[in-house]
Amino acid sequence: MSSTSQKHKEFVAEPMGEKPVMALAGIGEVLGKKLEEHGFDKAYVVLGQFLVLKKDEELFRDWLKDTCGANAKQQRDCYGCLKEWCDAFL
Repeated sequence: MSSTSQKHKEFVAEPMGEKPVMALAGIGEVLGKKLEEHGFDKAYVVLGQFLVLKKDEELFRDWLKDTCGANAKQQRDCYGCLKEWCDAFL
């Protein structure tokens, strides 16, 4: 398993609350703005899409690529972050 970033560790350490979309691992300013343009302004809105896609890695990663142009590492980081958060809090 790949190592996780500090951003990932901070995100999964506590409830999501009203964290901005850019708090998600793999989502920086550029991708965050693209997601916001599509109505995904908060981390919990992206979590909703993750759950709608039944936590399926391939579907979520494809959605992320199609929605904001995330590359493979960004997709993997964001998926891993949301999956670990769900394992801890759902």
